Amino acid sequence: MERKWWHDKVAYQIYPKSFQDSNGDGFGDLQGIIKRLDYLETLGINAIWLSPVFKSPQADNGYDISDYRDIDPTFGSLDDMEELINEAKKHNIRIMMDLVLNHSSNEHRWFKEAKKSKDNPYHDYYIWRDGEEGVPPSDMKAVFGGSAWEYVPEMDEYYLHLFHVKQPDLNWDNPKVRKEVQKVVRFWMSKGVKGFRFDVVNLISKDKFEDDFEGDGRRFYTDGPNIHQYLKELNAESFGQDAEIITVGEMSSTSMENCFEYAGEDSHELSMVFSFHHLKVDFMGNEKWVLVPTDFQKLKDILFSWQIGMAKNHAWNAVFWCNHDQPRPVSRFGDEGKYWKESAKMLATIIHGLRGTPYIYQGEEIGMTNTDFTDISQFRDVESLNHYEILQQKGLSKEDAFRIIQIHSRDNGRTPMQWNGENYGGFTKGMPWIGVNENYSKINAQSQLHDETSIFNYYKKLVALRKELDIIAYGDIRPLDVRHPSIIAYERIYGEEKMLVVCNFYKTEVVWDSGMDLKGFETLLGNYSEQKIEESKISLKPYEAMMLYRKR
Repeated sequence: MERKWWHDKVAYQIYPKSFQDSNGDGFGDLQGIIKRLDYLETLGINAIWLSPVFKSPQADNGYDISDYRDIDPTFGSLDDMEELINEAKKHNIRIMMDLVLNHSSNEHRWFKEAKKSKDNPYHDYYIWRDGEEGVPPSDMKAVFGGSAWEYVPEMDEYYLHLFHVKQPDLNWDNPKVRKEVQKVVRFWMSKGVKGFRFDVVNLISKDKFEDDFEGDGRRFYTDGPNIHQYLKELNAESFGQDAEIITVGEMSSTSMENCFEYAGEDSHELSMVFSFHHLKVDFMGNEKWVLVPTDFQKLKDILFSWQIGMAKNHAWNAVFWCNHDQPRPVSRFGDEGKYWKESAKMLATIIHGLRGTPYIYQGEEIGMTNTDFTDISQFRDVESLNHYEILQQKGLSKEDAFRIIQIHSRDNGRTPMQWNGENYGGFTKGMPWIGVNENYSKINAQSQLHDETSIFNYYKKLVALRKELDIIAYGDIRPLDVRHPSIIAYERIYGEEKMLVVCNFYKTEVVWDSGMDLKGFETLLGNYSEQKIEESKISLKPYEAMMLYRKR
């Protein structure tokens, strides 16, 4: 593949609302991010993915945008945004903005106009269908629960909202809509933005709006009939005009085959994709509001199939464990207790040794854990609150429903960043918009910065290794012993170089026979001070991880 600047770099996601509050109002803001750029430079990252900071009524924490060209006062001003872009550049960090183009807020000017009359030119900016009040056009369900259709009496029509009722879906089949979003991208390019993450972008081309007698309706709006045309158009008319811009599409329930084109080297669509199949291994099918153990074999099969398939088809992955929509990985797949540090490092090793651009989510690099909330009133996420009620309607007790919310809620990833041992973890001097995890006195950035054994410094080393060794970014990948019940192992091969990544996913010690002569391998990195390697065998302690390297 032609080399791009992001192939050997690492991106960092910031959820601005929870990152750093600079004015004491309890909400993170742009000036707070500016104050923490030194920290991010120390970590070694070169791009910040910024979750939405656009003007919004915050029905879905900013993913409901009411003005694509302005900053919400909660976060600051347009001047603050321009300052962040310029200050980040001084730290060799590029800013990626999070654009939500599948839907807008119902408070956006376009939707307000759309509701005035069926003849209004903005009416066709959204998806409307006839239907009687109380009888929606189809049985399509919203991701956040309930019907995906909302009745508007003055229109005698329903509009589609695949997510929150206050997030009406845009009609991308209307060329005027496509021109509008192209203008939005070019506007932020003119401000110096060097990347875009496109929220649920593979849903923008809908196929059918009828009852689905075979599933939950996703097949009617996922990877739709015109999706590739629309992305090629967006590329040609906006970000594709600057070869330095990085783009990543959030691909909900997509297929690998579609991603070959979404992120193909010569497809002229996107730089890379987020796929989520590996984060559904503790779901029951597509249903996440259940409690089932992680399917370890399925996890490995998915990770490796995407690694091999995308490489074979000259397409690029984004690799990650979590984001603002996911629980904390150390709580989800590791050990919050005795092996907190070891398991956090192990999980990092798996991801950062893979082919693709790694994304670190704020707090992941210090091992932040899930919420410690004890009451539903402490949660803020609309999806979690809706499903707390839905689960009870299905017959679960309040206690059982709450336990599921505790484990799967998006709020697990949204509690404030834990900077130090001061009140509220140093996030704010006011009352935080959502509770801070009480373990901030133990888990915080300040305590880890100068501790060579810390999770932070382990991540720092992983980031540096990717930049130093071409084998990590550009080497071939070969899975090893894929049926082993507790080991994830793979090798990377690049010319005369070979790197071996071996991780024990569990707390039980295990001796792994690699089936190869390990003589000559040196340890690049490991989460224990000493490694036990004898001939072809490696003895792995609980959650032990190592990267081994040699020239063939």
